[in-house]
Amino acid sequence: MAKNQPQSKNSNSCTKFVFIVTFACLVGLACIINLASSFSFYSTYLSFTSNWMSQKPPTLIVPRAGEEPQISDKVGDGDLKRNKGRTSDSKRFLSATFADLPAPDLPWEQMPSAPVPRLDGSSIKINNLFYVLSGYGTLDYVHSHVDVFNFTENTWCARFDAPKYMANSHLGVASDGRFIYVVSGQYGPQCRSPTSAAYVLDTQTKQWLEFPPLPAPRQVTPIFICSNHTRLWRGRLHVMGGSKENRHTPGLEHWSIAVKDGKALEKDWRSEIPIPRGGPHRACVVANDRLFVIGGQEGDFMAKPGSPTFKCSRRNEVVYEDVYMLEGEMKKWKVLPPMPKPNSHIECSWVIVNNSIIITGGTTEKHPVNNRMILVGEVFQFHLDSLTWSVIGKLPYRVKTTLAAFWDGYLYFTSGQRDRGPDNPQSLKVVGEMWRARINV
Repeated sequence: MAKNQPQSKNSNSCTKFVFIVTFACLVGLACIINLASSFSFYSTYLSFTSNWMSQKPPTLIVPRAGEEPQISDKVGDGDLKRNKGRTSDSKRFLSATFADLPAPDLPWEQMPSAPVPRLDGSSIKINNLFYVLSGYGTLDYVHSHVDVFNFTENTWCARFDAPKYMANSHLGVASDGRFIYVVSGQYGPQCRSPTSAAYVLDTQTKQWLEFPPLPAPRQVTPIFICSNHTRLWRGRLHVMGGSKENRHTPGLEHWSIAVKDGKALEKDWRSEIPIPRGGPHRACVVANDRLFVIGGQEGDFMAKPGSPTFKCSRRNEVVYEDVYMLEGEMKKWKVLPPMPKPNSHIECSWVIVNNSIIITGGTTEKHPVNNRMILVGEVFQFHLDSLTWSVIGKLPYRVKTTLAAFWDGYLYFTSGQRDRGPDNPQSLKVVGEMWRARINV
């Protein structure tokens, strides 16, 4: 028995060694399988998030008064709903607003393109004439003229120069049916400084007149002249919001001045009730003796510090869906149901049709993965009687800073910066194309 003990010990040691090696192999194999599974999931996640438009588009629920719109998109087993960018446990999630909303097709027809492509231009319709002002050609080149389109003849019929020191982009504009008021904006290419200068165009004589400058310069669609393209609000020109000179600080100021026949009836602008939330690139509309401020953003591109050419550099932007209303007494801003998705770059993208506001295109929240600007391809309708939103159609492509008009049953838009293609909503080419579609609203 004594002779067999060493052999038993060797046998036990061998068994333990085999067990340890086997266990280590199993653990290693499990780690490899787990790593491969994680890599597969991560690859699948990247594939999903890099594909900006899901196979099943998000569901839009048009809100009733006082409600938030809900946009849901299933990811795995969970429903993600947008509510100020956070879930109930305050954790961030991937917003579905970068995807297209369900919308019917519209019968778009291409019309004669504008003489030049333009971005961040402005526009006004007076009778059968559509005045398109200034804007960027490229970041290094800005326009300093006005093009005119004749709706009855479907032709671009005139062009004339703007004043030498008038802003070249992000203009605030309004009309009383003859005179076009142009206030502030950005002077020069890239991300140069704003100007407080203001001018008036007599559309009958094609003469430019001087106008009292703003109390302070504003930049990046800093000025919102509140008009429905046919009249001012109670005989006064209103200016509000925008970004201050550094482009990143939203302005809350609200000014107005009495006007008549292209002239100011007062020497100075008057301070009015401040806007609840500042920022540029929003629509400002007067309808039914009420003033509506729709969408917009906070923050924008700004000049690179120390750049002698004011070269634009990227900054954080927050796009919002907020809608505010100010009634004739101008005592308090009311908060209305928000847009179906956050939307900006819509300052001249709206028209009034049959007691509703129609808005074409814009930009929404940045892509949650690559942080790129996402363009909007929907046509929205805000019903002035019920104060609710609906999505009534798709544009030929996604596009921002459209210049919109309505004539003889047709919705028109021209210019702006369009997407990279049907499957890529990022911005690419500045265009001058004009399109129209008959709408029944």
